[in-house]
Amino acid sequence: MVRSDARENRARILAAAREAFTEDGATSMNQVAQRAGVGAGTLYRNFPTRETLLLAVYQDEVERLISTVPGLLADLTPVEALQRWTTDLVEAMRRKHGLGDALSPTAHQTITEQTYDPVITAITTLLDAGKTSGTIRPDADPGDYLQLTAALWRTPPGPHDRSPRMLALILDGLRPQP
Repeated sequence: MVRSDARENRARILAAAREAFTEDGATSMNQVAQRAGVGAGTLYRNFPTRETLLLAVYQDEVERLISTVPGLLADLTPVEALQRWTTDLVEAMRRKHGLGDALSPTAHQTITEQTYDPVITAITTLLDAGKTSGTIRPDADPGDYLQLTAALWRTPPGPHDRSPRMLALILDGLRPQP
């Protein structure tokens, strides 16, 4: 069993790393440790390499995102839940792509392989809720949906961000056909 202070240190390191790497992909491990308020030994005990830390940041983000699905479905209609979840996914993926320079091609491949199935499962849950309620067409496919939404996180954020409009078009295409 992991001690509570060790869990807290790990959480602080992940939070500090997420912020630091998003701001500057060249952030050093020592800068992360300093930002997290832990010693270098604590950082390296938890994350022996920079790549291990980056992969953990991504994994943590995906787990957080996936864990929101039940709450969204409890509070919103299936289409609203899908829209909110997809918007959060877009932001997470933009952060991931912002860290692209910090990851090797092998690490990119690893994180894609580790997160694909859980993300597809979350999308399936959201789509199935809409299919059950009759608000999402029965042939909606989670893989197709993920492929379509990939375009959203590649659009530049800012005042001319087209992703909300593009997402509305994607969601409109999920409506049942008369």
